[in-house]
Amino acid sequence: MTQSVETDAGTARVTWHRAKRARLVLAVSHGAGGGIEARDLQALARVLPAHGVSVALVEQPWRVAGKKVAPAPKTLDLGWRGVWPALAAPGLPVIAGGRSAGARVACRTAAEVGAHAVLALSFPLHPPGRPEKSRADELLGAGVPTLVVQGGNDPFGRPDEFPRGSYEIVEVSYGDHGFAVPKRADTTQEQALETITDAAVKWVTSLG
Repeated sequence: MTQSVETDAGTARVTWHRAKRARLVLAVSHGAGGGIEARDLQALARVLPAHGVSVALVEQPWRVAGKKVAPAPKTLDLGWRGVWPALAAPGLPVIAGGRSAGARVACRTAAEVGAHAVLALSFPLHPPGRPEKSRADELLGAGVPTLVVQGGNDPFGRPDEFPRGSYEIVEVSYGDHGFAVPKRADTTQEQALETITDAAVKWVTSLG
């Protein structure tokens, strides 16, 4: 089911993949350079409903409007906050999630919107080649249980670059920022996606 939601940043869109007996909602948004067709978001939407988690794929207003470039972080946050009532409407705890820029939004707004937890996919710890421009404070300030899933070769931050904190982190071996793995790797693309979905299932189960 696809749902349009009016926000102060424009019209957003939510595509629901509902569990038959849902106990949680996982709401995940895309990054600044792509949409909900991202391989990790689609994998979560395929797998998690069978484990009692309804997945809501959220398209930010700029993406719905057909724009090519994401707006400023404060506008992304505005759009996300505007979608939240629709995500919470089923009356279930909602995990805020996203990939890349969407992960930053989820972390920045988690406490404000009342998120149950945060799932950060390919968190952009820093711009490529600029480790001094760290965004660790956004991740560390989420204030709720947080799982980071990060590619081992992500130029925006490899797992070993992340600071210590109360969050959990899972590495996708050889994965780049989009969790693509090279053909020469001793793991397949399918296995990489299974690492993501297995980690998500295990983590959401632990949340209760």
